[in-house]
Amino acid sequence: MSDPAIATATQQILMAVQHPEQRPVVKTFFDEKTFTASHVVHDPQTLTAAVIDSVLDYDPASGRIKYDSAQEIVDYVRAKKLQVAWQLETHAHADHLSAAPWLQEQLGGKLGIGANIVQVQEVFGKIFNADTRFARDGSQFDHLFKDGEQFKLGNLNAIALHVPGHTPADMAFVIGDAAFIGDTLFMPDYGTARADFPGGDARMLYRSIRRLLTLPAETRLFLCHDYKAPNRDTYAWETTVGAERAHNVHVHEGVSEDDFVNMRTSRDATLALPNLIMPSVQVNIRGGHMPEPEDNGTSYIKIPINKL
Repeated sequence: MSDPAIATATQQILMAVQHPEQRPVVKTFFDEKTFTASHVVHDPQTLTAAVIDSVLDYDPASGRIKYDSAQEIVDYVRAKKLQVAWQLETHAHADHLSAAPWLQEQLGGKLGIGANIVQVQEVFGKIFNADTRFARDGSQFDHLFKDGEQFKLGNLNAIALHVPGHTPADMAFVIGDAAFIGDTLFMPDYGTARADFPGGDARMLYRSIRRLLTLPAETRLFLCHDYKAPNRDTYAWETTVGAERAHNVHVHEGVSEDDFVNMRTSRDATLALPNLIMPSVQVNIRGGHMPEPEDNGTSYIKIPINKL
């Protein structure tokens, strides 16, 4: 069955491979506390940029936030004289808080995420018993991307691909020949994302991964996390479609859907929840904003007992 969005992305990638001026420049900032890779991607001709999956520093013991990690991005953008057009989130993260609103104040750019964020908001709105002030319509974001939606980053062609499974709302953003794929895949020696959060689905994740792996082998893949696979001493966050097809330990060519689902389900059952899932989800479904202040002017993070 034909996939128009993948066909468009493939044509875009092949053109960028053949024409270096259509290849974006990517700078990655790695936050070791949360094992998160945030990316600044820009058009080398117009210096138009996007910030993808930024990190807000949060201390769970004190409930205090800082902007040190985000400030590194600000310093880089200003030093390179980039103009930020987008603050992009590949999904509502469960392991770190987004710094997108603060970065918008510093650098500008529209905040974008996948349109299915409304499903995630509905599920977690109920889990955290959010009050009626919490809108479940995606209105906390400036733009909700649909599958196959094309956009521009300066002179660079870009397209959004819906890749659910880790969450219902995961998006991959393909800009030139570079694909920013969030938590669908990790480095080939580490494998794939978990699919056991509310709304996750291992079978759907497999199909999303297979969809991404139909892109040209030369496609550069930029990941959202790395945890150092056994026998590897350094963090890594860039690979290719070809490397994932050949070497991904969970989902290389030849691994069937049923085998993947059995592996992923068994593995997920052994995993603890991320340390920052409670604050992260409550903030990120709000577009990186804190929960609405209560009558004393203070925002609070809820912790549901025996719920997750």
